[in-house]
Amino acid sequence: MLQNYSQPLEFTNLTTWIDSTLGANLPSFWSIAIEMVLVAVALLAVYSLTAMILIYVERKITAFFQARIGPNRVGKYGIFQTVADVIKILLKEIIHVNKVDKFLFYAAPFFMIVASMLTFGAIPFAQGLHAVDFNIGVFYVTAVSSLGIIGVLLAGWSSNNKYSMIGAMRSGAQFVSYELSAGFALMTMVVLTGTMQLSEMIESQRFCWNIFNGHISAIVAFIIYLISGHAETNRGPFDLPEAESELTAGYHTEYSGLQFGFFYLAEYLNMFIIASIAATVFLGGWMPLQVRGWDAFNQIMWYLPSYMWFTIKVFLLIFFSLWVRWSFPRLRIDQLLNLEWKYLLPINLVNILVMVLLVLAGWTLNDIF
Repeated sequence: MLQNYSQPLEFTNLTTWIDSTLGANLPSFWSIAIEMVLVAVALLAVYSLTAMILIYVERKITAFFQARIGPNRVGKYGIFQTVADVIKILLKEIIHVNKVDKFLFYAAPFFMIVASMLTFGAIPFAQGLHAVDFNIGVFYVTAVSSLGIIGVLLAGWSSNNKYSMIGAMRSGAQFVSYELSAGFALMTMVVLTGTMQLSEMIESQRFCWNIFNGHISAIVAFIIYLISGHAETNRGPFDLPEAESELTAGYHTEYSGLQFGFFYLAEYLNMFIIASIAATVFLGGWMPLQVRGWDAFNQIMWYLPSYMWFTIKVFLLIFFSLWVRWSFPRLRIDQLLNLEWKYLLPINLVNILVMVLLVLAGWTLNDIF
């Protein structure tokens, strides 16, 4: 069986060993409690490290697109520049602003972090490396990722700043609009696979990734999800809520120090989360490229660890996101909303009906072959 192929540095054996060791030496309550703490610490470490890597990667890719060098002083190739920036932002003074709603003002950044962290925990990073695997996984990630808009609206409202408020209202309109298209695109894949559980979705893509299995309908859903996800992360050309030339910095204008760092961190992690969900639902997640009946080819594909397959797919999607960001000018608010309500949403509604017909007729590639 393909799932029994030997793979280097996989995590299934490690997690099973930790669980069995704790279960054999401790009462059930303490065993579960320690496992939960270990998972939380691991997620926080990966969360922080991923954000630092993404910041460095974006700087280098941006420099490439703009024909310049990028970070090149702190460490070889500027690799420690992000570390220096993290230390700097941790040490910077938090400026206390007069006439703000203090409770909401200080609570807003935590909504951003908690929302992205809850979604981050549901991502299947590799075979056997999946912290939370609900049977309604797609619904869960859609729901908890939407909590971040609460932090944005609270930040804009509580800052008592007209620019922050305008940025928050723009972000609210943008997020609520494009959340519909992102949700319908994911539901199109739920119709195709017949499950909302992310682990089962990945397993169903063993011999054919969803983007191929669902024909044109899956490709349309994939493109719409990338556009909608890009818009939800407030990144160019959809960066109206943070338009520096219009709103100074948008909803987080009044934030400084570590509080601003939370917004900055959440933005990069949301970019990673969108790419991760797209890779999981449309591109097989950590599953390597497999062809039914080609056992020798399949064995070779398994030589690359599952977490490497996941990382490659996510990086390619992030690279594409950055390519779009630095290639197109910022849209006006009317253009942004017209794109969603007049084009993406109607196309999405028709597309999900087409996918239903494909599945009922048995015309997907998995059914045919």
